[in-house]
Amino acid sequence: MRIGYFADGPWAHKAFDKIICDNSLQIQFLTVRFDKRDAELLRRAEENHIPVELSENINGEDFIYKMKKYDVELFVSMSFNQIFREEMINLPKYKTINCHAGKLPFYRGRNILNWALINDEKEFGITVHYLDEGIDTGDIILQETYPITDEDDYSSLLERAYVGCADVLYRAIKMIQANKVRRIRQSDIDPIGLYCGMRKAGDEIIDWNQNSREIFNFIRALCIPGPQAISWINGEQICINRAEMIEGAPVYKNTTGQIVGKTENSFVVKTGDTTLKITEYTYAGKIKIGDRLVSHE
Repeated sequence: MRIGYFADGPWAHKAFDKIICDNSLQIQFLTVRFDKRDAELLRRAEENHIPVELSENINGEDFIYKMKKYDVELFVSMSFNQIFREEMINLPKYKTINCHAGKLPFYRGRNILNWALINDEKEFGITVHYLDEGIDTGDIILQETYPITDEDDYSSLLERAYVGCADVLYRAIKMIQANKVRRIRQSDIDPIGLYCGMRKAGDEIIDWNQNSREIFNFIRALCIPGPQAISWINGEQICINRAEMIEGAPVYKNTTGQIVGKTENSFVVKTGDTTLKITEYTYAGKIKIGDRLVSHE
């Protein structure tokens, strides 16, 4: 089966390896993001003598004309950043599919792994679906779920998603090739679903009025390689990469954000309900009991 591959990032690298090792599949061309070109994918394309087609607008007449010349049977999108319009979607025989690191019809949109942690989910999903002109709304081909525990953070979910996306995408391609797809309409699962917007600068600031569980989830959702959660002490920024829940911590009223305990490598801060232990952080100053973390300089 002849494939056109629109891709970016480590998940796309792993999926590329699976596809290229299958002699019954052939990547006819590769398209990477126009504004931020994936050097690793471009290197793999060159190694395997795969043409690279770049376009600032994949729905433009010139690009569509090029696509028709390739006569591919399936377009595959993996972390590509342009919206496919109707003519492009329907150009190949088997249409266009996308791999999404979310449990559709829930968690459509952007920054899904971060939002799943912020929302205290106990699992995240990976879905391969047909594209339509909506945002992650097309019929589902294949979906798998993966557990989330309190030991997980953004980094660990990302590593599992890199592997999981490649696996689920490859299996979905093989289902299409074998004509074994049973399409599932997302509206049959839930008529509304859930959409997540892209996180932006400023969204990483901690609100210490939230309860300990909410702040714990927020910090682990933004840990490295994310931007890290941030706050300020005495006008100096502190970047917080890891926190721990304190078992049996009492619920009581006090000044939120105040540091109420300290060890050599960690400190304890009052939240909206109990207290939370901060175990990994970057701060230029000296932290003292009684200092207060705030959400602005």
